[in-house]
Amino acid sequence: MQFFGKKPNVNWLKHKKLAYAFSSALLLLTVALLAAMGGLRYGIDFAGGTLIQVKFKEAHSINEVRSVVEAAGYSGDMQQFGTPEDVLINIHPKNEQTEEASKKVVTALEAKYGAGSLTVQRTETVGPKVGKDLTWKALLSVLWALVGILIYLAFRFESRFATTAVLALMHDTVITIGALCLFGKEFSLPVLAAILTVIGYSLNDTIVVFDRIRENLRLKRSLELPALVNDAVNETLSRTIITSGLTLLTVIALFLFGGPVLHDFSFTLLVGIGFGTYSSVFVASALLIDWPGNTTQKLSLSIRSK
Repeated sequence: MQFFGKKPNVNWLKHKKLAYAFSSALLLLTVALLAAMGGLRYGIDFAGGTLIQVKFKEAHSINEVRSVVEAAGYSGDMQQFGTPEDVLINIHPKNEQTEEASKKVVTALEAKYGAGSLTVQRTETVGPKVGKDLTWKALLSVLWALVGILIYLAFRFESRFATTAVLALMHDTVITIGALCLFGKEFSLPVLAAILTVIGYSLNDTIVVFDRIRENLRLKRSLELPALVNDAVNETLSRTIITSGLTLLTVIALFLFGGPVLHDFSFTLLVGIGFGTYSSVFVASALLIDWPGNTTQKLSLSIRSK
């Protein structure tokens, strides 16, 4: 299926300086946000704590509920979901048994709104040690994913392709994390799953373009590398637009109608897939051109020898 009637002839690399400036600004913004906020805002999965889901008989202001919980001596995040009567309370008790903290919060709410004014739907607790263990395992999972991708691409293509593809993946991941910081999203297990999905999606997008470049290195050896890369991006543009467009439509539907429980997950996918598509066209291809090393002829020979 073709999105365009004929192959487009856009000089994508003409805009590489603008893309470098744009990406550098976003990466610097991410670093500044992480420094200003003291790191990611970890959810209960990683930071440890207690999640209490309550259902009130009547709707109450979330700010008022937060005031009651804070007056009981606890801080954390509160949000309404589903209906105004349903509230998620995420507290981080310190130096205290989490079960006791949960009881104190419920008692404080009943003292404010009356006995029987709410029902506890569920209580989940993650200890600090478990949270640290999950954080470490999450970092390792991302690291090993990137190392595995680097080895696979170096074996399948050539080290220059592998390095630039992994840099583009890191670019997508860091900018997605920056968006999470900017919009105050929690870093939880579903968000981690979304980031790993973004890495896989972005890699697939980049490999499609690199595969076409590899074919062109065999078939169009007279072309200089910039012209050859532009040809590859234009030849795969229909596929990129159709695949990314349909995926984003699904993710946007999930973001708009999936409810608060899936909101952070779909938000991460939305940002990550959007920047994954952008990087496969503007960042990975430009880095491949500017990366010091082989000429077109040497690259052609190295590809043919594999």
